[in-house]
Amino acid sequence: QVQLVESGGGLVQAGDSLRLSCSASGRPFNLYAMGWFRQTPGKEREFLATINYSGGTTYYADSVKGRFTISRDNAKNTVFLQMNSLKPEDTADYYCAGARIANITTDQYGHWGQGTQVTVSS
Repeated sequence: QVQLVESGGGLVQAGDSLRLSCSASGRPFNLYAMGWFRQTPGKEREFLATINYSGGTTYYADSVKGRFTISRDNAKNTVFLQMNSLKPEDTADYYCAGARIANITTDQYGHWGQGTQVTVSS
C-alpha cells in the first residue's frame, strides 16, 4: 500500500502558474506509475497526465497538453504537476494517483490522495 498526499493548490489568477506536489509513503514509490486527475462538482474525475515508474514516459490529455508537465523525483518519492497558463476552467480539485502501469483510465489507479484545490480567477 502506498499513501499519497497532494499539496501546492491555491488561488491564482488566469495566466499564472502553479506546481502541485504529491508525496508518497509506504511501498517503494518507484514501483508505481503515477497520474494526475481533477474533478469539479457534478462531473466525473478527469484524467490529466500520467508518468511511468522511471519518468521516461509521459502522456497528457489534450485539454492540458502544452500547458501542464508531469514529472517525478523517485529519490524524494514525489510526483509533480507543473501547470502554466492557467485558465478559469482549470478550477477543480486535483488528485494524484498510483497504478501498476501508466494509463489514462481512472479505475486502473488503486491508490489516491485526498486532493488539493486549485482556483483560477479571471
